[in-house]
Amino acid sequence: MPGRADTPPDTLVIADKIDDIVSLDPAESFEFSGNDALNNVYDTLIKIDPVSEQLVPGLAERWEAIEDGKTYVFKIREGLKFHSGNPLTAEDAAWSLQRAVKLDKTPSFILTQFGFTPENVDGLIKATGEHELQITTDKVYAPSFFYNILTSVVSSVVDKQEALAHEQNGDMGYEWLKTHSAASGPFMLRSWKPNDSVVLEAPDGDYWGGKVAMKRIYVRHVAEPSAQRLLIEKGDIDMARKLTPGDIQAVSANPDIKIQEEQRGRIFYIAANQKVETLANPKVIEAIKYLIDYEGMANSFLKGQVVPHQAFLPKGFLGAIDDRPYTLDVEKAKALLKEAGYENGFEATLWVRNEQKRLDMAQSIQNTLGQGGIKVNIRSGTGAEILGDYRARKHELILEVWGPDYPDPQTNADTFARNPDNSDEAKLTGVLAWRTAFPAKATTPMVDAAVVEKDTEKRRAMYEEMQRILQKDSPFMWLFQEVEQNAMRRGVDGFSTGKALSSAYYWPVVKN
Repeated sequence: MPGRADTPPDTLVIADKIDDIVSLDPAESFEFSGNDALNNVYDTLIKIDPVSEQLVPGLAERWEAIEDGKTYVFKIREGLKFHSGNPLTAEDAAWSLQRAVKLDKTPSFILTQFGFTPENVDGLIKATGEHELQITTDKVYAPSFFYNILTSVVSSVVDKQEALAHEQNGDMGYEWLKTHSAASGPFMLRSWKPNDSVVLEAPDGDYWGGKVAMKRIYVRHVAEPSAQRLLIEKGDIDMARKLTPGDIQAVSANPDIKIQEEQRGRIFYIAANQKVETLANPKVIEAIKYLIDYEGMANSFLKGQVVPHQAFLPKGFLGAIDDRPYTLDVEKAKALLKEAGYENGFEATLWVRNEQKRLDMAQSIQNTLGQGGIKVNIRSGTGAEILGDYRARKHELILEVWGPDYPDPQTNADTFARNPDNSDEAKLTGVLAWRTAFPAKATTPMVDAAVVEKDTEKRRAMYEEMQRILQKDSPFMWLFQEVEQNAMRRGVDGFSTGKALSSAYYWPVVKN
């Protein structure tokens, strides 16, 4: 049949680059590809509607903050079951949040910012009935901020009984859950083969959240955009998620293929490690900001897939700003380097994930920094390798992408603008300021104040101010906000990337 893909009608086959996955335990997953999968496997108390992008009831059918402003009560839906057949109760929800805090993996800071610790969390998050959950925070926060947190992957509700059945040495099922699932969502994890594939399967029975047409989601790791293009043109896959602008333009002429565009919340940026003497000089950092061809990249090999953006909050978030104070200015950069004592330049290494788009960006940056006298060596590797060095503070310059974990400005402020403990021993690996050894002394108290401010306009102004401070004084160079272009076979409908606020939604997809 003309226009019809050759993939099975009940299976969605996707080509993507998924070498960033290090774990599929929701208490540990903190990478784009892993969270795309887990957004379709686990449920959370509160969810984000993929169409309206508004908060909607999830496993909790209703919730409220009680009089002290620190305590929240959630009514869990009755009659729900996990994929194992075990009943889903408030105890599962409490244990899941407690577990994430106690395991203390990279995304745990999303929860611990409310004062939860491994020692106190059992008393602060608890089931007060079979279908009633009570959570008490350390102080009064803006309620919308707290509710937004509960949409994040780390807040996923795990089947306590199933996880503990696979416990090893008191790990609460951690080793097993890295490659298995214990969930209630529209799909269950069938397999994950690193640098090869992720397979999700719909369990028997109906999903409480709505109809699921696809019985299987098969995500293939296809590193080369040219290979993805060939597969989508042949009909061997339903969707290609990492095509270059040139590939997008080429496949657009194919009547059997359509292009879906969505502006994401992901921000491309460069971070300079402040433990490196050369890069700790503010004049050097300012010079680098003037040695990047923002417009040139956006209008050439990145055309259609990014928009220039020079602040840590993406467009669409409360407090986002459009200020773009930096443009390519080689002479100004050279003057700054001379002031810094590097009139003859210096040498530095740029870490980058071996994805074509990022490699092209790295080469452009290598070229323009070279014009200013900075010799850049490019060090490429898999997503897991590059992230591992970044989290261990082993990088010099690094080109990375950051996406929000929940739909509130605090999600990015807390990681770019706040660093409560800059010591190596703190190991705040989820905090980008810590990863790059930036103390963020001016903005850390501002972040702490903004998160408890109930007046929305005052809160907006606080985030605007801290972004302008960091534009000038931080070792972060924000480059672009992503526009994701996905090529898919005609007849594939209902897919959402999650837009600016969430991860991918596979379960609403249908194929006609």
